[in-house]
Amino acid sequence: MIPVEPNPPYDGQFTFVRLRYGPPTNYVAQSIPWSHDYPAGERHFMKILNELTTMHPHTEETSILAFDDPEVFKYPLAYMAEPGFINLSEAEVAGFSAYLRKGGFVIFDDFSPWRGGWEPFEAQMLRVLPGARFVDLDATHPIFHSFFEINDLSIIPQNYDSGRPIFRGIFEDNDPSKRLLVMINFNTDISEYWEWSDTGLKPIAENNEAYKLGVNYILYGMTH
Repeated sequence: MIPVEPNPPYDGQFTFVRLRYGPPTNYVAQSIPWSHDYPAGERHFMKILNELTTMHPHTEETSILAFDDPEVFKYPLAYMAEPGFINLSEAEVAGFSAYLRKGGFVIFDDFSPWRGGWEPFEAQMLRVLPGARFVDLDATHPIFHSFFEINDLSIIPQNYDSGRPIFRGIFEDNDPSKRLLVMINFNTDISEYWEWSDTGLKPIAENNEAYKLGVNYILYGMTH
């Protein structure tokens, strides 16, 4: 088990926000799906973001927030691991819907047909955004060109899931020409590369592709 550190006070500096479901906890473990890869994944990722951009993010601190926590409105971008296990209350549905509609951008990562699954996630998101359409994205979408040029999604490495990663999005007003509200990494686990990138378990080239995706997501979310 890993202890959960206190959320840093809001100071306007970019902070990695991790969404949670269920009650607050003083520790995280493999049995708590939303906590997977915490805190090493985001710490390594924020250090990369700090080196590549002028955003000067918090590199050691993470804010862990519930879907209906008013604090989430202070942060334009949030991340969630294992979203196939979410089961939102009515208050969480209302809070999360308001967050997305007011300009929030969320990255969902680390789930597959064998871990949570697509159908439970889709059902919950349709409560948040009734009538939402889930659009398969290809490498022509601007999110894949917001910092690094990613021209071929087939080069994205796969950590341990079988098959190819699937990248989907939900757009404002279901219009692909408008803002992307939700970025979905399905059947893959990008943050797993972030977490283990200092161990040598995976080739550097594969870790780099995972970081490129993350950096592009952040830059897109902060500029749209």
